[in-house]
Amino acid sequence: MVVFGYILAAVVLLGVGTMSWYYVYDRWIQRDHAIRRNFPIYGRFRYIMENLGEYFRQYWFTADWEERPFNRLTRAWVYRSAKGVSNYVAFGSEVDSQQPGHIYFLHSAFPINDDEAEIYTGKWIGKGIVSQPYKPKSFFNISGMSYGALSSAAVQALSEGAAMAGVWMDTGEGGLSSHHLKGGCDICFQIGTAKYGVRDANGNLDEERLRKIAALPQVKMFCIKLSQGAKPGRGGILPGSKVTPEIAGIRGIEEGKASISPSRHRDVTDIPSLVALINRVRKVVDKPVGIKMAVGSYDFLDEFFDYLSQRQDEAPDFMQIDGGEGGTGAAPAPLADYVGQSITQALPLVAQKLRAYELRNRIRLIASGKLLTPDKVAWAICMGADYVVSARGFMFSLGCIQAMKCNTGHCPTGVTSNDPRFMRGLDPSRKAVRVANYAKAVQHDVEAIAHACGCKSVRDLKSQHVRVNGGDVMM
Repeated sequence: MVVFGYILAAVVLLGVGTMSWYYVYDRWIQRDHAIRRNFPIYGRFRYIMENLGEYFRQYWFTADWEERPFNRLTRAWVYRSAKGVSNYVAFGSEVDSQQPGHIYFLHSAFPINDDEAEIYTGKWIGKGIVSQPYKPKSFFNISGMSYGALSSAAVQALSEGAAMAGVWMDTGEGGLSSHHLKGGCDICFQIGTAKYGVRDANGNLDEERLRKIAALPQVKMFCIKLSQGAKPGRGGILPGSKVTPEIAGIRGIEEGKASISPSRHRDVTDIPSLVALINRVRKVVDKPVGIKMAVGSYDFLDEFFDYLSQRQDEAPDFMQIDGGEGGTGAAPAPLADYVGQSITQALPLVAQKLRAYELRNRIRLIASGKLLTPDKVAWAICMGADYVVSARGFMFSLGCIQAMKCNTGHCPTGVTSNDPRFMRGLDPSRKAVRVANYAKAVQHDVEAIAHACGCKSVRDLKSQHVRVNGGDVMM
């Protein structure tokens, strides 16, 4: 008891001493914080609670359907699917079907039984244009997330899980690493504006490096990134603290220095030079080559498609349309919040214009931008998407808790941190199973929606099968 008393006294003295020091420091020494200077100690607690506020709101004060950017209902669906737990609901839906923007599907009076359904077969990409076209196995795949923005453990888990589920994995603009290749999955290599992984010392396209990557049988197609929905008009951003020696070597940049891509490809200044880059890359790789972009000016789409309609063999083999609600590891708030069209506007518009310029059968359409649950994926296919890709959905399947720490290197789940302290909690072999479970759950439930609408295959979903509260469906 005596020893316990001494320990208690020491703890009390330490606490009092610490508080006294904070009082003196806040009141008479520091001059940066007015609240702490006027209200020492009390003001310090105010800053602590401000920093912890988002976590209290997330678990205690925010309703399941209120949180942003993804509410708890959405995240819970992904978590359960990834764990292989039943997603059946009881008593009734928690979703407000009367709210604007609610998606609902028009089921058939004669739905398809399971034994009547057709096995999904993908559409060829680049067939008749390149000697090595690609026919994906799945309509739902992994969107671009760079190694560096993601940890090595996360990239490896995604690669292994993608192979299990038969989905492709986009490298993101950070280049191709050994972690992407470990699982043996199909890969889409992304060429960003800085041309990481295929650049020379001056940042220009290095055809020899490009040729070596194209020789890898796992690499099925190439995507030239023009812009992404989370930050249109701005290149990729990777803080210097995340540029490790390995990442610097893969990207061809300086270790420890922030990796900031140009806002556009320096050799692309107009539509003819864009088409020239597409065909230059395709000539080297002899595999499908497409572009990724967020939709801005309508005039560009008309001019671009009009130009391509006269030279269809020179057109990109696919277009990935990224919505303004798309995610990223780091972006300026004004661009993330206020620049770029939503996928709900952009996707139907592009599909409509492709048909108008008679390019729909030539260019495959890929959709991305917050499309991570079966309803959103099925909607995108109804709107004309041949394939749908998701990044944050697969991050959730890895265990992401939406801590909003992606740009700091302190992700508590190790998904976006290469710090061994955090990454040790992410076991690639176990998480790979969850990645595959999630992909298969989306595939299964989108097929269920298609069958309810009277479609034997997901490929048969059309705009007449879906409606959105408060908005018209573009044909």
